[in-house]
Amino acid sequence: MAPRRTSIILLGGLGCMCDYDGKVDSKKVGKPRPPHLIFIMVDDQGYGDIGYHGSDIHTPALDQLAAEGVKLENYYVQPICSPSRSQLMTGRYQIHTGLQHSIIRPRQPLCLPPDIPTLPERLAEAGYATHMVGKWHLGFSRPNCLPTQRGFQSFLGTLTGSGDHFSYQSCDGAEACGFDLHDGSRPAWEMRGNYSTLLYIQRVKKILQSHDSRTPLFLYLSLQAAHTPLQAPDLFLQHYNTQGNRQRRHYAAMLSCLDEGVAQLVNELKTSGLYQNSVLIYSSDNGGQPLSGGSNWPLRGGKGTYWEGGIRAVGFVHSPLLKRKGIVSRALIHVSDWYPTLLGLAGALRSHLNLDGHNVWGSIGQGLPCPRTEILFNIDPVSRKPGEPYDKALVLNGFGIWDTAVRAALRVGDWKLLTGNVGDGDWIPPQALPVGPERWQKLEKRRNKLGKSVWLFNISADPYERFDLAEVRPKVVKHLLVRLAEYNHTAVMARNPPDDPMADPELHGGVWSPWLGLEGQEENKKDDDAKKEKILKVKHCKLCKLRALFKKVGSRLERKRLF
Repeated sequence: MAPRRTSIILLGGLGCMCDYDGKVDSKKVGKPRPPHLIFIMVDDQGYGDIGYHGSDIHTPALDQLAAEGVKLENYYVQPICSPSRSQLMTGRYQIHTGLQHSIIRPRQPLCLPPDIPTLPERLAEAGYATHMVGKWHLGFSRPNCLPTQRGFQSFLGTLTGSGDHFSYQSCDGAEACGFDLHDGSRPAWEMRGNYSTLLYIQRVKKILQSHDSRTPLFLYLSLQAAHTPLQAPDLFLQHYNTQGNRQRRHYAAMLSCLDEGVAQLVNELKTSGLYQNSVLIYSSDNGGQPLSGGSNWPLRGGKGTYWEGGIRAVGFVHSPLLKRKGIVSRALIHVSDWYPTLLGLAGALRSHLNLDGHNVWGSIGQGLPCPRTEILFNIDPVSRKPGEPYDKALVLNGFGIWDTAVRAALRVGDWKLLTGNVGDGDWIPPQALPVGPERWQKLEKRRNKLGKSVWLFNISADPYERFDLAEVRPKVVKHLLVRLAEYNHTAVMARNPPDDPMADPELHGGVWSPWLGLEGQEENKKDDDAKKEKILKVKHCKLCKLRALFKKVGSRLERKRLF
């Protein structure tokens, strides 16, 4: 792991207290009470999908909160769901958790490493009450993978990556579908029919209403909006009756509903007497998906890619405790930085050892020099195509330093390097969002030369990645390839186990839930083997697959608002 620089920043009324070991005793004279920490993560919101970036989507509450706080305009996340969430929860890059490849699939026996302490676990040790509401998407194969076993005292939300916002039916492929809404560890059948954003905001308000302000609070609100399926209450759809693009209309309505929900959350913070000693952080988990109504314009690419449109996120900090307000911060900040930053605010950051994140509160709150100068977005060895020749990828394109067929991305200072298959790099203006037979005519497409596997951009001078400098700046390319190789030496083995048929909800009462390490599972191994054999037979039956597909489509047609 690369060496880390530790900075100690004292902020008067709100100290980072980076060297403080243990809980804060707020009863001592002169010791500030640790702040209440509210982290809001939204799903698939594009860089261009917020009012203050010039969007056609109405987000007045978010715009006001950002205007009264600090807008983060050099803020990065990961290109897809699980990676961003894992780095928020651990403060570590994917190469240091074994989660380098893709999302955690519902039937995959995989979750956050149990030996790595999570953010809520550390905050709970520091005396915080910890609550989670919304989407988990960090694995649930075993009971000890669940949010309530990883530091949260309460949980209401979903375990998988997506599902119907009203019925909470979630499908993995066409053949595995089940109910996915949990209150603690039990399925919350009685809550079906409630729209996810509104349901989650109501739970958040109850948590705030019942919370004792003398106890510091960590509230993680992980909204499923605006992830597909594109659904929204009619009230919010009516705001966009003039929007001709149906996907964009529903997507916009989802964000307007989300905006209203955040406004209600802040009002409840004030009513409950928690607001004056709170820090609220707002972040998207990745870029928007243009095929599903999102817009990252004018950035290049979108969700699932390492172009700026996939990883540069909407983010801001709002707090009465900020020394500087109403400003734009261009400090280089990554989603992994929230782990040490929030622990620093809580007085529980013992050291930066084994962390890839940095405590950036001084940069946000006071405009001090940012401790972060580079970001490793990822190194994914699983992504390499088996037939890709090494002589060209390693020797020619990689100068013998790095196998450029491996999907990787790195930002160092002004420079950004990409290797391998980094995803489609189109520029998609809002007016060219998919609609009608001519939907692709207005897209700007950049076709790469055959065999190309290295790209270099000066992001400060060229934030829209229009000028590839890989061929004219070979020394910079070599330097960054060496840096990738250095990071790779610290990587743990990528964990990407195949899907387990025993995860099928049909075997668990129609519910997505843990299926390994359950009490009494050893005694029932013969029964489990028989069930597994039956499931495998069903999955290889073409007629059964067709029936499963009809079942999935039927569940999706339950509501007219669904795509």
